[in-house]
Amino acid sequence: MEIYGRIRRAVLVEGRSQRSVAREFGLARTTVRKMLGYSIPPGYRRKEPPKRPKLGPWVGVIDAILEEDKTKPAKQRHTARRIFERLRAEHGFSGGYTIVKDYVRAATLRSREMFIPLVHAPGTAQADFGEALVIVGGEERKARYFAIDLPHSDDCFVMAFPAETTEAFLEGHIRAFAHFGGVPSSILYDNTKLAVVRILGDGTRQKTRAFSELQSHYLFAEKFGRPANDGQHPFRTRAGGQIRRSPGSRESEFRG
Repeated sequence: MEIYGRIRRAVLVEGRSQRSVAREFGLARTTVRKMLGYSIPPGYRRKEPPKRPKLGPWVGVIDAILEEDKTKPAKQRHTARRIFERLRAEHGFSGGYTIVKDYVRAATLRSREMFIPLVHAPGTAQADFGEALVIVGGEERKARYFAIDLPHSDDCFVMAFPAETTEAFLEGHIRAFAHFGGVPSSILYDNTKLAVVRILGDGTRQKTRAFSELQSHYLFAEKFGRPANDGQHPFRTRAGGQIRRSPGSRESEFRG
């Protein structure tokens, strides 16, 4: 489903030709053309997740090589190709080069110290759920609110729901897009289970079917923050925090 959305976005948003996209993904142009006509595959049902090549037994070896490389000059460090060759020659690895290259790239990025500038491009958004106290019929109760924030313009959409569910997640997006009068080019999320089934070893997110279908229909790109790891706090978007810090309100109070 993720590839389906990527193909639609490449043609309908990025303006690439059907021929070049078909060549990149190894599909017939007629197949690409059919994909452009539907936001989700008609009748599509995946019975089991796609099989992925196994790298697990050799991850420790790769990590050890990369850790040792930190003490060496840059020109003497292993390339992904050299690590692949060592795995085959010294450790009996029989898999392909691509899976090794992808893991090395992800591991290298994770090890770098990153600084994120506080500058937000137009068209980008952040989305999150938060908890609020609401007054319904004179009675105070807890509710979950969905918020999408546009950091560049400081516009924000908030909608309260009885619970944090897939239905609320989808409806929140649809109502927000109507409020903004358009769809952001990309949206930043924490690693909510409403969008992410699991985080794979290379950092790739396996997305939920509902979220993939939402993306394929509205053609926005997704970004995810850092998950909790080694005692660090997980990344949180600023969308919920904007509501909690609203002037004149206590911890998220709504009345209706």
